Amino acid sequence: MRTTPLTWLYAPGDRPSVVAKALLAGADVVIIDLEDAVGPDRKEYAREATAELLAQPQLTPVHVRVNALDGPLAEADLRAIAHLPGVSGLRLPKVTGPADIVRVAERSAPADGGALALHALIESAVGLERAFSIATAHPSLRGLSLGETDLKADLGASDDAGLDWPRARVVVAARAAGLAPPAQSVYPDIRDLAGLAASCAHGRSLGFLGRAAIHPRQLPVIEQAYLPTPKEIEQAEQIIKASSSESGALALPDGTFVDKAVVEGAQRVLALAHRDE
Repeated sequence: MRTTPLTWLYAPGDRPSVVAKALLAGADVVIIDLEDAVGPDRKEYAREATAELLAQPQLTPVHVRVNALDGPLAEADLRAIAHLPGVSGLRLPKVTGPADIVRVAERSAPADGGALALHALIESAVGLERAFSIATAHPSLRGLSLGETDLKADLGASDDAGLDWPRARVVVAARAAGLAPPAQSVYPDIRDLAGLAASCAHGRSLGFLGRAAIHPRQLPVIEQAYLPTPKEIEQAEQIIKASSSESGALALPDGTFVDKAVVEGAQRVLALAHRDE
Protein backbone atom coordinates (compact mmCIF):
# COMPACT_ATOMS: atom_id res chain seq x y z
CA MET A 1 0.00 0.00 0.00
CA ARG A 2 1.18 3.53 -0.70
CA THR A 3 2.34 5.30 2.43
CA THR A 4 -0.36 7.89 1.85
CA PRO A 5 -3.37 6.38 0.05
CA LEU A 6 -5.73 8.89 -1.54
CA THR A 7 -8.30 6.70 -3.30
CA TRP A 8 -10.40 3.95 -1.74
CA LEU A 9 -12.68 2.16 -4.22
CA TYR A 10 -15.74 0.24 -3.00
CA ALA A 11 -16.90 -2.90 -4.80
CA PRO A 12 -19.84 -5.15 -3.81
CA GLY A 13 -18.74 -8.50 -2.44
CA ASP A 14 -21.50 -10.43 -4.20
CA ARG A 15 -20.27 -9.36 -7.65
CA PRO A 16 -16.85 -10.97 -8.18
CA SER A 17 -16.55 -9.59 -11.71
CA VAL A 18 -16.92 -6.03 -10.40
CA VAL A 19 -14.38 -6.74 -7.67
CA ALA A 20 -11.95 -8.05 -10.30
CA LYS A 21 -12.32 -4.84 -12.32
CA ALA A 22 -11.91 -2.73 -9.18
CA LEU A 23 -8.61 -4.43 -8.43
CA LEU A 24 -7.32 -3.25 -11.82
CA ALA A 25 -8.80 0.26 -11.70
CA GLY A 26 -5.80 1.98 -10.14
CA ALA A 27 -7.21 2.73 -6.69
CA ASP A 28 -4.76 2.86 -3.82
CA VAL A 29 -7.03 0.54 -1.84
CA VAL A 30 -10.04 -1.58 -2.87
CA ILE A 31 -12.79 -2.04 -0.28
CA ILE A 32 -14.89 -5.16 -0.79
CA ASP A 33 -18.28 -4.38 0.74
CA LEU A 34 -20.24 -7.05 2.55
CA GLU A 35 -22.64 -4.55 4.12
CA ASP A 36 -24.74 -1.87 2.41
CA ALA A 37 -23.98 -2.90 -1.19
CA VAL A 38 -25.18 -6.47 -0.65
CA GLY A 39 -28.83 -7.52 -0.30
CA PRO A 40 -29.94 -9.71 2.62
CA ASP A 41 -30.33 -12.78 0.42
CA ARG A 42 -26.79 -12.39 -0.98
CA LYS A 43 -24.84 -11.97 2.25
CA GLU A 44 -23.64 -15.54 2.53
CA TYR A 45 -22.60 -15.69 -1.11
CA ALA A 46 -20.75 -12.38 -0.80
CA ARG A 47 -18.83 -13.68 2.20
CA GLU A 48 -17.91 -16.94 0.48
CA ALA A 49 -16.86 -15.24 -2.77
CA THR A 50 -14.73 -12.72 -0.89
CA ALA A 51 -13.09 -15.43 1.20
CA GLU A 52 -12.27 -17.41 -1.95
CA LEU A 53 -10.65 -14.38 -3.58
CA LEU A 54 -8.68 -13.33 -0.51
CA ALA A 55 -7.32 -16.79 0.16
CA GLN A 56 -4.47 -15.55 -2.05
CA PRO A 57 -2.40 -12.35 -1.58
CA GLN A 58 -3.44 -9.44 -3.80
CA LEU A 59 -1.28 -6.90 -5.61
CA THR A 60 -3.68 -4.11 -4.70
CA PRO A 61 -4.31 -3.70 -0.96
CA VAL A 62 -7.80 -4.95 -0.08
CA HIS A 63 -9.93 -3.96 2.87
CA VAL A 64 -13.24 -5.62 3.66
CA ARG A 65 -16.22 -3.77 5.08
CA VAL A 66 -17.95 -6.29 7.30
CA ASN A 67 -21.58 -6.12 8.35
CA ALA A 68 -22.76 -3.99 11.26
CA LEU A 69 -21.01 -4.97 14.46
CA ASP A 70 -24.22 -5.08 16.48
CA GLY A 71 -25.89 -7.52 14.08
CA PRO A 72 -25.74 -11.30 13.62
CA LEU A 73 -23.57 -11.31 10.48
CA ALA A 74 -20.41 -9.54 11.63
CA GLU A 75 -19.11 -12.48 13.64
CA ALA A 76 -19.40 -14.82 10.65
CA ASP A 77 -17.68 -12.21 8.45
CA LEU A 78 -14.76 -11.93 10.86
CA ARG A 79 -14.35 -15.70 11.15
CA ALA A 80 -14.31 -16.11 7.38
CA ILE A 81 -12.23 -13.08 6.39
CA ALA A 82 -9.98 -11.71 9.11
CA HIS A 83 -7.11 -14.20 8.87
CA LEU A 84 -6.83 -14.55 5.10
CA PRO A 85 -3.56 -13.60 3.37
CA GLY A 86 -5.27 -11.27 0.89
CA VAL A 87 -6.78 -9.00 3.54
CA SER A 88 -4.94 -5.77 4.37
CA GLY A 89 -7.57 -4.28 6.67
CA LEU A 90 -11.13 -4.29 7.95
CA ARG A 91 -13.67 -1.47 7.71
CA LEU A 92 -15.97 -1.50 10.69
CA PRO A 93 -19.39 0.09 10.11
CA LYS A 94 -21.59 1.86 12.64
CA VAL A 95 -18.98 1.99 15.39
CA THR A 96 -20.50 3.51 18.53
CA GLY A 97 -17.69 3.21 21.08
CA PRO A 98 -14.19 1.96 21.86
CA ALA A 99 -15.46 -1.45 22.96
CA ASP A 100 -16.40 -2.19 19.34
CA ILE A 101 -12.79 -1.68 18.27
CA VAL A 102 -11.28 -3.69 21.11
CA ARG A 103 -13.61 -6.62 20.45
CA VAL A 104 -12.77 -6.80 16.75
CA ALA A 105 -9.05 -6.29 17.36
CA GLU A 106 -8.99 -9.25 19.74
CA ARG A 107 -10.89 -11.50 17.35
CA SER A 108 -8.94 -10.54 14.24
CA ALA A 109 -5.38 -10.57 15.60
CA PRO A 110 -3.15 -12.78 13.39
CA ALA A 111 -1.67 -15.90 14.92
CA ASP A 112 1.85 -14.57 14.30
CA GLY A 113 1.24 -11.76 16.76
CA GLY A 114 0.91 -9.01 14.17
CA ALA A 115 -2.02 -6.64 13.78
CA LEU A 116 -4.65 -6.28 11.08
CA ALA A 117 -5.39 -2.65 10.26
CA LEU A 118 -8.82 -1.54 11.43
CA HIS A 119 -10.76 1.51 10.21
CA ALA A 120 -13.79 2.77 12.12
CA LEU A 121 -16.82 4.20 10.31
CA ILE A 122 -18.70 6.65 12.49
CA GLU A 123 -22.32 6.87 11.37
CA SER A 124 -24.32 8.12 14.36
CA ALA A 125 -24.43 10.98 16.84
CA VAL A 126 -23.32 8.74 19.69
CA GLY A 127 -20.35 7.48 17.69
CA LEU A 128 -19.42 11.06 16.81
CA GLU A 129 -19.50 12.11 20.45
CA ARG A 130 -17.07 9.30 21.24
CA ALA A 131 -14.78 9.94 18.26
CA PHE A 132 -11.59 10.48 20.25
CA SER A 133 -12.13 7.51 22.55
CA ILE A 134 -12.77 5.37 19.46
CA ALA A 135 -9.62 6.72 17.81
CA THR A 136 -7.50 5.75 20.83
CA ALA A 137 -9.23 2.45 21.63
CA HIS A 138 -6.57 0.07 20.29
CA PRO A 139 -3.22 0.21 18.43
CA SER A 140 -4.75 -1.75 15.54
CA LEU A 141 -7.05 1.17 14.71
CA ARG A 142 -5.44 3.05 11.83
CA GLY A 143 -8.15 5.44 10.76
CA LEU A 144 -11.55 7.07 11.20
CA SER A 145 -14.11 7.93 8.56
CA LEU A 146 -17.69 9.14 8.50
CA GLY A 147 -20.59 7.21 7.05
CA GLU A 148 -22.31 10.37 5.95
CA THR A 149 -25.58 8.99 4.61
CA ASP A 150 -26.51 7.31 7.88
CA LEU A 151 -25.09 10.15 9.97
CA LYS A 152 -27.05 12.76 8.07
CA ALA A 153 -30.25 10.79 8.67
CA ASP A 154 -29.44 10.31 12.36
CA LEU A 155 -28.79 14.02 12.85
CA GLY A 156 -31.79 15.11 10.81
CA ALA A 157 -29.52 17.35 8.74
CA SER A 158 -31.45 18.82 5.83
CA ASP A 159 -28.46 19.50 3.57
CA ASP A 160 -24.76 18.90 3.24
CA ALA A 161 -23.83 21.95 5.31
CA GLY A 162 -25.19 20.17 8.37
CA LEU A 163 -22.27 17.76 8.14
CA ASP A 164 -19.46 20.31 8.33
CA TRP A 165 -19.23 20.25 12.13
CA PRO A 166 -19.19 16.41 12.26
CA ARG A 167 -16.54 16.42 9.55
CA ALA A 168 -14.36 18.81 11.51
CA ARG A 169 -14.93 16.76 14.66
CA VAL A 170 -13.63 13.54 13.10
CA VAL A 171 -10.64 15.36 11.58
CA VAL A 172 -9.70 16.75 15.00
CA ALA A 173 -10.21 13.38 16.71
CA ALA A 174 -7.95 11.62 14.22
CA ARG A 175 -5.24 14.27 14.53
CA ALA A 176 -5.39 14.28 18.32
CA ALA A 177 -5.03 10.49 18.35
CA GLY A 178 -2.04 10.56 16.01
CA LEU A 179 -3.90 8.87 13.15
CA ALA A 180 -3.75 9.73 9.48
CA PRO A 181 -6.21 12.40 8.33
CA PRO A 182 -9.59 10.85 7.51
CA ALA A 183 -10.66 10.16 3.95
CA GLN A 184 -13.93 11.71 2.83
CA SER A 185 -17.10 9.70 2.53
CA VAL A 186 -18.32 8.71 -0.94
CA TYR A 187 -19.84 11.19 -3.39
CA PRO A 188 -22.97 9.40 -4.59
CA ASP A 189 -23.47 10.94 -8.07
CA ILE A 190 -20.96 9.16 -10.29
CA ARG A 191 -21.81 11.39 -13.26
CA ASP A 192 -21.23 14.72 -11.52
CA LEU A 193 -17.45 14.94 -11.67
CA ALA A 194 -17.45 18.74 -11.32
CA GLY A 195 -19.50 18.42 -8.15
CA LEU A 196 -17.12 15.75 -6.90
CA ALA A 197 -14.13 18.01 -7.49
CA ALA A 198 -15.79 20.89 -5.65
CA SER A 199 -16.74 18.62 -2.77
CA CYS A 200 -13.18 17.31 -2.55
CA ALA A 201 -11.82 20.86 -2.47
CA HIS A 202 -14.15 21.62 0.43
CA GLY A 203 -13.14 18.44 2.24
CA ARG A 204 -9.49 19.25 1.77
CA SER A 205 -10.04 22.68 3.32
CA LEU A 206 -11.48 20.93 6.39
CA GLY A 207 -8.45 18.67 6.79
CA PHE A 208 -9.50 15.48 5.00
CA LEU A 209 -7.00 13.58 2.88
CA GLY A 210 -8.30 11.41 0.04
CA ARG A 211 -11.72 9.95 -0.52
CA ALA A 212 -13.73 6.78 -0.94
CA ALA A 213 -15.22 6.20 -4.39
CA ILE A 214 -17.99 4.02 -5.80
CA HIS A 215 -16.90 4.10 -9.47
CA PRO A 216 -13.47 4.07 -11.16
CA ARG A 217 -14.26 7.29 -13.06
CA GLN A 218 -14.14 9.15 -9.74
CA LEU A 219 -10.57 8.09 -8.94
CA PRO A 220 -8.57 10.58 -11.05
CA VAL A 221 -10.75 13.47 -9.85
CA ILE A 222 -10.12 12.56 -6.21
CA GLU A 223 -6.39 12.09 -6.72
CA GLN A 224 -6.04 15.38 -8.57
CA ALA A 225 -7.98 17.22 -5.87
CA TYR A 226 -5.77 15.94 -3.07
CA LEU A 227 -2.32 15.98 -4.62
CA PRO A 228 -0.36 19.20 -3.95
CA THR A 229 -0.42 21.79 -6.71
CA PRO A 230 2.85 23.00 -8.29
CA LYS A 231 2.51 26.25 -6.32
CA GLU A 232 2.08 24.35 -3.05
CA ILE A 233 5.12 22.20 -3.81
CA GLU A 234 7.21 25.27 -4.65
CA GLN A 235 6.20 27.01 -1.45
CA ALA A 236 6.91 23.88 0.61
CA GLU A 237 10.37 23.61 -0.92
CA GLN A 238 11.04 27.27 -0.05
CA ILE A 239 9.99 26.66 3.54
CA ILE A 240 12.21 23.61 3.91
CA LYS A 241 15.15 25.45 2.36
CA ALA A 242 14.70 28.45 4.64
CA SER A 243 14.30 26.32 7.75
CA SER A 244 17.50 24.43 7.02
CA SER A 245 19.56 27.62 6.86
CA GLU A 246 17.99 29.60 9.69
CA SER A 247 17.38 28.84 13.35
CA GLY A 248 14.20 29.88 15.08
CA ALA A 249 11.19 31.54 13.46
CA LEU A 250 11.53 33.51 10.22
CA ALA A 251 9.45 35.05 7.46
CA LEU A 252 9.69 34.22 3.77
CA PRO A 253 9.87 37.00 1.13
CA ASP A 254 6.11 36.75 0.59
CA GLY A 255 5.49 37.41 4.28
CA THR A 256 4.70 33.83 5.25
CA PHE A 257 5.68 33.24 8.87
CA VAL A 258 7.62 30.01 9.31
CA ASP A 259 7.84 28.10 12.56
CA LYS A 260 8.03 24.43 13.51
CA ALA A 261 4.38 23.70 12.67
CA VAL A 262 4.71 25.34 9.25
CA VAL A 263 7.84 23.31 8.52
CA GLU A 264 6.08 20.09 9.48
CA GLY A 265 3.22 21.02 7.15
CA ALA A 266 5.68 21.62 4.31
CA GLN A 267 7.25 18.23 4.95
CA ARG A 268 3.83 16.57 4.65
CA VAL A 269 3.20 18.37 1.35
CA LEU A 270 6.47 17.14 -0.12
CA ALA A 271 5.97 13.62 1.17
CA LEU A 272 2.57 13.53 -0.54
CA ALA A 273 3.98 15.02 -3.75
CA HIS A 274 6.67 12.30 -3.89
CA ARG A 275 4.58 9.39 -2.62
CA ASP A 276 5.32 7.28 -5.71
CA GLU A 277 9.10 7.63 -5.43
